Amino acid sequence: MNSAEHPVAVSAPVSAARRRIQRLKLLAVLLVCASPVIASYLAYYVFPPLGRTNFGDLIEPQRPVPALALQSLQGESAQWQPLLGQWVLLQVDGGRCDPPCADKLFALRQHRTMTGKERERIDRVWLINDDAPVAATVLEGHDGLITLRAQASQLAQWLPVEPGRSMTDYLYVIDPQGNLMMRFDARGEPKRIHKDIARLLKASRIG
Repeated sequence: MNSAEHPVAVSAPVSAARRRIQRLKLLAVLLVCASPVIASYLAYYVFPPLGRTNFGDLIEPQRPVPALALQSLQGESAQWQPLLGQWVLLQVDGGRCDPPCADKLFALRQHRTMTGKERERIDRVWLINDDAPVAATVLEGHDGLITLRAQASQLAQWLPVEPGRSMTDYLYVIDPQGNLMMRFDARGEPKRIHKDIARLLKASRIG
């Protein structure tokens, strides 16, 4: 029988094979993009050095940043998307920023500074969960701090807390893919918090 009479029998398998190859290529690209963050999780939690105790609490399952109704201090609408690709150190406090709030702002700055050359991979974010005005003196010395207003009800649904505690009691870590993945007690020992952050950055370093 002439093979020209049955062109479909030849072309269909070839087309299916090409589709499989294209899917594999797409999967490979996605894995390459996500590999730094995946590596940080594996190195930090799945294959940790013997005898090491993690100070931060791993949040499982991960919680992607939801569609928060964010605003700048000037009342303009803001989005989380520009922060994707960066590690984010996050705190939540009211606009009046009492002494514990000010202590956390200082801690965020110090944790970032202490990472040395890795600090450019970290953004500091203060989500303000009320309408109280923010005094200019509160922000003095915190160049680069991202301050955004967010709805307290949305934050309460997203940020996990232990019974009897508040989200203002913690410092949170969000990975470059936009996933909430760790929290620290804000009153915890700064050196231990810094070590956890440094390990994550090291494990997810590219190149």
